[in-house]
Amino acid sequence: MITDTHRQTPTAAHPRGESVQLLSETGVRKPDERYAPRVSHLDRQDLESFYRDMVVVRRFDHEATALQRHGELGLWPPCFGQEGAQVGSAHAIARRDFIFPSYREHGVAHVRGMPLDRLLSLYRGVAHGGYNPHAHDFTTASLVIGSHTLHAVGYAMGIQRDGDVGTRDHERNRAVVSYLGDGATSQGDVSEALVFAASNNAPVVFIVQNNQWAISVPDTTQSPVPLSQRGQGFGIPGVRVDGNDVLACYAVTAEALERARNGGGPTLIEAVTYRRGAHTTSDDPTRYRTSEEEEFWAQRDPITRLRTYLESLGTSTEFFDHVDDQADTFGEEIRQACRNLKAPARSSMFDHVYATDHPQVDHEREWFTRFEEGFEETP
Repeated sequence: MITDTHRQTPTAAHPRGESVQLLSETGVRKPDERYAPRVSHLDRQDLESFYRDMVVVRRFDHEATALQRHGELGLWPPCFGQEGAQVGSAHAIARRDFIFPSYREHGVAHVRGMPLDRLLSLYRGVAHGGYNPHAHDFTTASLVIGSHTLHAVGYAMGIQRDGDVGTRDHERNRAVVSYLGDGATSQGDVSEALVFAASNNAPVVFIVQNNQWAISVPDTTQSPVPLSQRGQGFGIPGVRVDGNDVLACYAVTAEALERARNGGGPTLIEAVTYRRGAHTTSDDPTRYRTSEEEEFWAQRDPITRLRTYLESLGTSTEFFDHVDDQADTFGEEIRQACRNLKAPARSSMFDHVYATDHPQVDHEREWFTRFEEGFEETP
């Protein structure tokens, strides 16, 4: 267990530099000449949709944690506290864009329309973690830290070579988004991804959710400078945004994606947020962080912040009560859906190994089928 006795105490929201912020910690709109116009088209109903998504995702996350504690899941990585960074950025991503998440992007999956019970399959041990790129525009969880950033850049280079970047047809232009954590920025794969993205001017946006802790290693130990500056050494512009400000996350992501789709190349976004839960359900965060730090960030909660702003716009108490009821109903549905997840046939491990039939895989499938049949009970 690694700790840092010199870690800065939270005396300011972002002690290592200013971040783009459109909604203050107390839920008050702030002016910003560059990014405020990016959210000017959003009406109160849009913001209420953001709020609903964050509340539902938090309920899902708490429900999944409880399911793991009851033995229904083998493991669970909570996203508690990071809903603003995920929901805000996800709403800025166009349907034609492609997303490569890590393993904590439950909010992104929800906004994208993926049934959240599908995320449980991997952690219940009834799925191999594969995905069909022709059926979905959101890959499943990547458990190998940082490896998916290379996949994202490769996919972005493919879009580029297909001629879907920088055209005059804005409905054709596409881009790729790769989500990663602050800990992943220390991985070699991420550095390689940044090299390839910069040298190819690839249409990819890297969104680093800096939740302050890579398991027990604080971000100040990982990097002496803000992570948004990591891209500069590769020739990639970086932006630091308040990750608990759903409006700012939307605006910053929207600008970066527009630039990428139009041929302007990659961007690295650092969304400064906080993991209020454990790294995973196998972790005990009380061993490396203080209750004072947790309380500091609890006061900057993204859901509370947006609720305060919506109340100032006239959103009724009935709306918030209805959202809570929706979240409760969704929680019940998730519990039942989890318990209904069934393991597929073991031979399905041979499906989709290659895009087309492969004689070696066919041979192994036939052998495995005979092997399984050898264990069948005789009358």
